[in-house]
Amino acid sequence: MQKETPTLKLLLIGNSNVGKSSLLLRFTDDTFLPQEETSATIGVDFKVSNMEVDGETFKLTIWDTAGQERFRTLTSSYYRGAQGVILVYDVSSRETFDALNTWWNEVNTYCSSPDVVKMIVGNKVDKESSRVVTHQEGAAFARRLQTLFVECSAKTKVGVEEAFEELVTKIIETPSLWQKRAAPSSTVRVTDGQQSNGASSCSC
Repeated sequence: MQKETPTLKLLLIGNSNVGKSSLLLRFTDDTFLPQEETSATIGVDFKVSNMEVDGETFKLTIWDTAGQERFRTLTSSYYRGAQGVILVYDVSSRETFDALNTWWNEVNTYCSSPDVVKMIVGNKVDKESSRVVTHQEGAAFARRLQTLFVECSAKTKVGVEEAFEELVTKIIETPSLWQKRAAPSSTVRVTDGQQSNGASSCSC
C-alpha cells in the first residue's frame, strides 16, 4: 500500500498590495507578474506545491487570503487547521508594517493550535530606494513576538524559497502539529523543479 503524502496547510496574510499573491506565484510557479497585471484576491485563493524534507515529500496547500477589510470575516474560517502562517508586509510601506499587530492578533484568535508556526516576511526588498521599514525594525519586531523573520522579493526571487523552507522545517520540528511524529533534522530541498540555495534562513 502506497504511503500517503503528508499535507501541510500554510496561510499568507497581510494588507492588500504587499505582494502575497506574487510570493505565492513566485514560489509555486517561479513566475512574477507586475502588480498592475494582477487582480486583488477576493476571499481566498490557493495553490499546491511539493517540498522534500530529509527524503520525505510533503504536499503544501498554500492559501492566499484577501487583505481588504470587507473580506476578513470570509477568510477567518481558513485559519482553522493551519500549521504555518506567513504575515507579509511591504518594506516600502510603513502602514503595512504597522498593521502586523492586527494580523498577529487575528492569527492568535482564529488558528486552531497555539503552536502554529508564524513568520514575519518583509517583501519588496528590490525597492531599496523607497524602503521605509529597515531590516533592523523588522527583525526586532519578530524577536519581540518570538517568531521567524525573513526579508525577500517576489520580483527578484531573493529569499522566497528560503522563507517557505524555513517555515516548513519549523513546522516539522514542532511535534504538537504532528500526530506521533518525531522531529527530523532540517535538511530541505524544493522538489517541483526549483533549486534551493541551501540556506535554511535568509534575512536578505
